[in-house]
Amino acid sequence: MSLLIDKYCIKMTQSDKIFFKDLGKRITKYRKEQGYTQLTFGQALNMSQQQIAAFENGTRKVPVSLLPTLTKMFGITLETLLGQKEAPNKRGPTPKILRQVEQLSYLPKSKQKFVMEMLDTVIKQQAVN
Repeated sequence: MSLLIDKYCIKMTQSDKIFFKDLGKRITKYRKEQGYTQLTFGQALNMSQQQIAAFENGTRKVPVSLLPTLTKMFGITLETLLGQKEAPNKRGPTPKILRQVEQLSYLPKSKQKFVMEMLDTVIKQQAVN
């Protein structure tokens, strides 16, 4: 049985190690820019802090199925996440507020409600002034 398992387990090549280490650095950068800790980021993705740390260190491969979620959470393109050069965007970068609003959908419903109530309060106070 173990021979069968070993036959199908593909070890990371040196180029894989470099790629996933670089990807991990970018994930760390964008996670921190969004204000997530490894713990809160893991919670948003239904993963443990240890899994996030392994992704960020490049010791564990990031599943391909996770990439679309990461790009949405970070408000970036797949090309940016993968470290590829992008063609210039004619519309310019996405304003931070729009990226944050999009990220609200990844929060638990109770936190979404809390954020919306805070926004409503601030907007109402501004209207009064």
